[in-house]
Amino acid sequence: MNQDLVAELINALTILPGVGKKSAQRMALYLLDRNKDGASILANTLNKAVENVQRCSSCRMLTSNILCNICSDKSRDASSICVVESPSDVLAIESTGGYKGSYFVLLGRLSPIDGVGPTELGINDLLKRINLDGVKEIILATSSTVEGDATAIFIKDHIKNAKVSRISYGIPIGGELEYVDGTTIARAIEGRVDINVD
Repeated sequence: MNQDLVAELINALTILPGVGKKSAQRMALYLLDRNKDGASILANTLNKAVENVQRCSSCRMLTSNILCNICSDKSRDASSICVVESPSDVLAIESTGGYKGSYFVLLGRLSPIDGVGPTELGINDLLKRINLDGVKEIILATSSTVEGDATAIFIKDHIKNAKVSRISYGIPIGGELEYVDGTTIARAIEGRVDINVD
Protein backbone atom coordinates (compact mmCIF):
# COMPACT_ATOMS: atom_id res chain seq x y z
CA MET A 1 0.00 0.00 0.00
CA ASN A 2 1.34 3.45 -0.94
CA GLN A 3 2.15 5.95 1.79
CA ASP A 4 -0.42 8.71 2.14
CA LEU A 5 0.73 11.91 0.37
CA VAL A 6 0.04 14.03 3.47
CA ALA A 7 2.44 11.88 5.51
CA GLU A 8 4.93 11.97 2.63
CA LEU A 9 4.80 15.79 2.53
CA ILE A 10 5.26 16.01 6.32
CA ASN A 11 8.32 13.74 6.12
CA ALA A 12 9.72 15.76 3.21
CA LEU A 13 9.38 19.04 5.15
CA THR A 14 11.39 17.64 8.09
CA ILE A 15 14.56 17.74 5.95
CA LEU A 16 14.61 21.54 6.42
CA PRO A 17 16.94 22.77 9.19
CA GLY A 18 15.12 23.44 12.45
CA VAL A 19 11.87 21.86 11.26
CA GLY A 20 10.69 19.01 13.45
CA LYS A 21 7.67 16.74 13.02
CA LYS A 22 5.19 19.17 14.64
CA SER A 23 6.34 22.18 12.58
CA ALA A 24 6.26 20.06 9.42
CA GLN A 25 2.70 18.98 10.23
CA ARG A 26 1.59 22.61 10.68
CA MET A 27 3.22 23.65 7.39
CA ALA A 28 1.80 20.73 5.43
CA LEU A 29 -1.74 21.19 6.77
CA TYR A 30 -1.62 24.95 6.15
CA LEU A 31 -0.43 24.52 2.54
CA LEU A 32 -2.90 21.76 1.72
CA ASP A 33 -5.94 23.04 3.59
CA ARG A 34 -5.67 26.84 3.54
CA ASN A 35 -3.29 27.93 0.81
CA LYS A 36 -3.21 25.54 -2.17
CA ASP A 37 -2.29 28.41 -4.53
CA GLY A 38 0.70 29.23 -2.32
CA ALA A 39 1.62 25.54 -2.22
CA SER A 40 1.62 25.41 -6.04
CA ILE A 41 3.79 28.52 -6.29
CA LEU A 42 6.18 27.06 -3.70
CA ALA A 43 6.37 23.71 -5.50
CA ASN A 44 6.92 25.28 -8.93
CA THR A 45 9.54 27.74 -7.67
CA LEU A 46 11.40 25.05 -5.76
CA ASN A 47 11.35 22.78 -8.81
CA LYS A 48 12.72 25.57 -11.05
CA ALA A 49 15.40 26.45 -8.48
CA VAL A 50 16.55 22.84 -8.16
CA GLU A 51 16.85 22.56 -11.95
CA ASN A 52 18.45 25.95 -12.65
CA VAL A 53 20.44 27.19 -9.65
CA GLN A 54 24.20 26.69 -9.89
CA ARG A 55 27.40 28.26 -8.56
CA CYS A 56 28.44 31.73 -9.76
CA SER A 57 31.45 31.28 -12.06
CA SER A 58 33.32 34.04 -10.22
CA CYS A 59 32.48 33.88 -6.49
CA ARG A 60 30.69 30.49 -6.17
CA MET A 61 27.52 32.01 -4.67
CA LEU A 62 24.24 30.30 -5.61
CA THR A 63 22.56 31.84 -8.66
CA SER A 64 20.46 30.95 -11.70
CA ASN A 65 22.79 33.01 -13.93
CA ILE A 66 26.43 32.58 -14.96
CA LEU A 67 27.34 35.49 -12.66
CA CYS A 68 25.40 36.27 -9.47
CA ASN A 69 23.81 39.69 -8.89
CA ILE A 70 26.79 40.83 -6.82
CA CYS A 71 29.47 39.85 -9.35
CA SER A 72 27.52 41.37 -12.24
CA ASP A 73 27.04 44.69 -10.38
CA LYS A 74 29.61 47.08 -11.91
CA SER A 75 29.17 49.59 -9.08
CA ARG A 76 30.81 47.23 -6.58
CA ASP A 77 34.49 47.47 -5.67
CA ALA A 78 36.18 44.58 -7.51
CA SER A 79 39.53 45.36 -5.83
CA SER A 80 38.20 43.97 -2.52
CA ILE A 81 37.21 40.34 -1.94
CA CYS A 82 35.52 39.13 1.22
CA VAL A 83 36.19 35.41 1.71
CA VAL A 84 33.37 33.54 3.47
CA GLU A 85 32.53 29.92 4.22
CA SER A 86 28.99 29.66 2.85
CA PRO A 87 26.31 31.41 0.78
CA SER A 88 24.42 32.20 4.00
CA ASP A 89 27.46 34.24 5.15
CA VAL A 90 27.20 36.36 1.97
CA LEU A 91 23.52 37.01 2.71
CA ALA A 92 24.33 37.88 6.34
CA ILE A 93 26.98 40.45 5.30
CA GLU A 94 24.82 41.84 2.48
CA SER A 95 21.94 42.40 4.91
CA THR A 96 24.09 44.99 6.74
CA GLY A 97 24.58 47.17 3.65
CA GLY A 98 28.06 47.97 5.00
CA TYR A 99 30.22 46.16 2.45
CA LYS A 100 30.36 47.09 -1.24
CA GLY A 101 33.11 44.78 -2.52
CA SER A 102 32.99 41.29 -4.02
CA TYR A 103 33.01 37.83 -2.45
CA PHE A 104 34.50 34.36 -2.69
CA VAL A 105 32.57 31.47 -1.13
CA LEU A 106 34.79 28.63 0.12
CA LEU A 107 31.88 26.21 0.70
CA GLY A 108 33.42 25.09 3.98
CA ARG A 109 36.61 25.38 5.99
CA LEU A 110 39.81 23.36 6.25
CA SER A 111 39.19 20.11 8.10
CA PRO A 112 41.72 17.36 7.31
CA ILE A 113 39.82 14.89 9.53
CA ASP A 114 36.77 15.30 7.25
CA GLY A 115 38.87 15.24 4.08
CA VAL A 116 38.37 18.97 3.39
CA GLY A 117 41.59 20.49 2.11
CA PRO A 118 42.56 23.55 0.00
CA THR A 119 41.44 21.83 -3.23
CA GLU A 120 37.91 21.16 -1.92
CA LEU A 121 37.61 24.81 -0.83
CA GLY A 122 38.71 26.17 -4.22
CA ILE A 123 41.60 28.12 -2.72
CA ASN A 124 43.54 27.83 -5.99
CA ASP A 125 40.58 29.47 -7.79
CA LEU A 126 40.64 32.27 -5.22
CA LEU A 127 44.38 32.83 -5.70
CA LYS A 128 43.98 32.90 -9.51
CA ARG A 129 41.18 35.43 -9.21
CA ILE A 130 43.28 37.64 -6.93
CA ASN A 131 46.16 37.64 -9.43
CA LEU A 132 44.05 38.06 -12.58
CA ASP A 133 41.72 40.78 -11.26
CA GLY A 134 44.40 42.91 -9.54
CA VAL A 135 42.72 42.59 -6.14
CA LYS A 136 44.17 44.96 -3.52
CA GLU A 137 42.44 43.71 -0.34
CA ILE A 138 41.29 40.35 0.95
CA ILE A 139 38.94 40.35 3.94
CA LEU A 140 38.89 36.95 5.61
CA ALA A 141 35.45 36.44 7.15
CA THR A 142 35.76 32.80 8.14
CA SER A 143 34.16 31.74 11.42
CA SER A 144 35.92 32.18 14.77
CA THR A 145 36.50 28.46 15.21
CA VAL A 146 39.74 26.47 15.17
CA GLU A 147 39.03 25.38 11.58
CA GLY A 148 37.95 28.89 10.54
CA ASP A 149 41.14 30.39 11.99
CA ALA A 150 43.29 27.71 10.33
CA THR A 151 41.59 28.42 7.00
CA ALA A 152 42.22 32.17 7.36
CA ILE A 153 45.89 31.65 8.21
CA PHE A 154 46.37 29.20 5.32
CA ILE A 155 44.88 31.68 2.83
CA LYS A 156 46.87 34.60 4.29
CA ASP A 157 50.11 32.63 3.92
CA HIS A 158 49.44 32.13 0.18
CA ILE A 159 48.64 35.76 -0.69
CA LYS A 160 51.63 37.87 -1.68
CA ASN A 161 50.45 41.02 -3.49
CA ALA A 162 47.40 42.18 -1.56
CA LYS A 163 46.52 43.52 1.88
CA VAL A 164 44.95 40.80 4.04
CA SER A 165 42.63 41.58 6.93
CA ARG A 166 40.39 39.48 9.15
CA ILE A 167 37.05 40.42 10.68
CA SER A 168 37.20 40.14 14.43
CA TYR A 169 35.42 42.92 16.33
CA GLY A 170 32.09 41.78 17.71
CA ILE A 171 32.06 38.21 16.37
CA PRO A 172 32.02 35.80 19.33
CA ILE A 173 34.63 33.06 19.58
CA GLY A 174 33.14 29.86 18.20
CA GLY A 175 30.40 31.89 16.48
CA GLU A 176 28.93 31.28 13.02
CA LEU A 177 28.29 34.37 10.86
CA GLU A 178 24.81 33.30 9.80
CA TYR A 179 23.64 33.50 13.44
CA VAL A 180 25.13 36.94 14.22
CA ASP A 181 22.98 40.08 13.95
CA GLY A 182 23.57 42.58 11.14
CA THR A 183 24.91 45.43 13.31
CA THR A 184 27.55 43.16 14.85
CA ILE A 185 28.65 41.94 11.41
CA ALA A 186 28.86 45.53 10.08
CA ARG A 187 31.05 46.53 13.06
CA ALA A 188 33.21 43.45 12.53
CA ILE A 189 33.79 44.43 8.88
CA GLU A 190 34.61 48.03 9.85
CA GLY A 191 36.90 46.92 12.69
CA ARG A 192 38.84 44.31 10.73
CA VAL A 193 42.53 43.96 11.58
CA ASP A 194 45.60 43.08 9.53
CA ILE A 195 46.92 39.56 10.03
CA ASN A 196 50.60 39.49 10.92
CA VAL A 197 51.99 36.01 11.34
CA ASP A 198 55.63 36.09 12.47
